[in-house]
Amino acid sequence: MTSEFDPPLDTGVARIVEILRRARVETFESCDGSPGHAFSEPTVRFHGGVAEGFRALAVALQAGFSVGKLRRFWHILDGEPDGPYWELTFTDPASD
Repeated sequence: MTSEFDPPLDTGVARIVEILRRARVETFESCDGSPGHAFSEPTVRFHGGVAEGFRALAVALQAGFSVGKLRRFWHILDGEPDGPYWELTFTDPASD
């Protein structure tokens, strides 16, 4: 299952995004953490309820990825919290 993304996925996180999406994890933002990119470490953000973060973590670990962190976060939009959302970071997904 290969999807098209606009803009295209960073090559350093493309494989993990595809695996998560095949497992029906609703990803919405990712970055491989390259210099000059939005994140300083490889990151995939996704939607979901209370258990979704742990399900996505299990998918990533079972696929052999080196997960650094699992986070639940809220954006502040117009002075109010927006979310929550989930985020996985990786130590080096391109080599996994």
